[in-house]
Amino acid sequence: MKAREWGVLLVLSGAIFLEGIDIAMLNIALPSIRTDLGLDTGSLQWVVSAYVLGYGGFMLLGGRAADILGRRQVFLTALLVFLLFSGLGGLAENGATLIAARFVTGLAAAFMTPAGLSIITTGFEEGPKRDRALMIYGAIGAGGFTLGMVIGGLLTALDWRWVFFMPVALSLVLLVAAFVLIPRSPRPERRGQRFDLLGGLTITAAVVLLVLGVERAAHVGVGWTVGAVAASLALIAAFVAVERRTASPLVRLGIFKSGSLVRANVVGMLFMAGFFGFQFLVVLYLQELRGWSTIEASLAMLVMGIDVVLAPTLTPKLLRRFGNAPVLLGGLVAAALAFALFLTVGASTSYPAMLPSLVFMGLAFTLAYGPLTIIATNGIDEEEQGLAGGLLYTSFQFGAAIGLAGVAAVNVAATASASSQDLLGGYRAAMLVPLAAAVVAVAVGAFNLRRREREAAAEPQLAGVA
Repeated sequence: MKAREWGVLLVLSGAIFLEGIDIAMLNIALPSIRTDLGLDTGSLQWVVSAYVLGYGGFMLLGGRAADILGRRQVFLTALLVFLLFSGLGGLAENGATLIAARFVTGLAAAFMTPAGLSIITTGFEEGPKRDRALMIYGAIGAGGFTLGMVIGGLLTALDWRWVFFMPVALSLVLLVAAFVLIPRSPRPERRGQRFDLLGGLTITAAVVLLVLGVERAAHVGVGWTVGAVAASLALIAAFVAVERRTASPLVRLGIFKSGSLVRANVVGMLFMAGFFGFQFLVVLYLQELRGWSTIEASLAMLVMGIDVVLAPTLTPKLLRRFGNAPVLLGGLVAAALAFALFLTVGASTSYPAMLPSLVFMGLAFTLAYGPLTIIATNGIDEEEQGLAGGLLYTSFQFGAAIGLAGVAAVNVAATASASSQDLLGGYRAAMLVPLAAAVVAVAVGAFNLRRREREAAAEPQLAGVA
């Protein structure tokens, strides 16, 4: 790659790293935020849920906006909004201000993330060059998720507000660099294309209700959850009807004919469900049951950040040797092993005994994150790359919501009292949720591999016919 291409790639990778650490750092800072602002459990949950709703609910709209309005313009604008409202979150003096700031920050990320991914997939030609760029992008993005807990722990030890101010500083650097380095591109040809406002409203409302229903499942009655999910499904049906009739659909339904895109989205959802559920339970185990400090728990999870080193160095070599599907499957198996091994952890297990589980989680990100982005975007027309990125990151966010809601619900149901034995039993029962998600993901990944092998076997026959 040329120097300018490296610069563009590092800026965009920095943005996805920013998005990853923003989520992870907040999770570790929640207890300090609760104490300082005097928030009850419901309000504290909304500090997380508000971001999830803004991010997951508007991702498809953000991806399509990048395709129609211009990727560079959407990326720069969204990054600026992200910067401003991260700062507002750090200055918040009450829960309402913090929750509102988190919602808008999530909304900005919903436009920034697919725009950044589509700049890569359209700016680097499909093949080894794009694959390498996506591997580096995925490695740095995955590093945000895994290192964010550590960085968040260190910053929270100073003051929880630094969890919001640090992204402001990073956003400012990225904004200046993006303005200088990301090349201006011709404005998209919008003749005959109008923004599908009705489709945008229906799918955004549908995703918001679906994420809200899942996110709040552990805190409200079954009737409320069923109602939210049913309303979401009704809106999805309305969205499909709108998209079939409009001349310029927000989501061209034919894009789902790409089997690789659909499987990548399903696997991405399951993978993130497992990871976020696992991360949540490990933090609870270390801090609530073992009594470790925030910094001790954060440093204990530092090893999961090995993907930052291995993903851009080891994974490209494995991809050249074996291909996307086998490497992805290896990452999914590593995740399943990580969750299974943590089931054996007891009330006094030493850190070296926990280490294999955390290492396997780092390897899972090393092997899975990059191939997922490659599989989800390869073969998609340039004018729909923003949409493809929006679909993938919507799946990631929805998976995170499912994983967190699932482990929280099982943990609460399985914990009868506050004794250490009950806490440990609750964690073990809840860990079955990430494990189940990983096992299903392995099954889907194996199907993807078998399909690849059948297609490879058919190629010589087709060549002979030709």
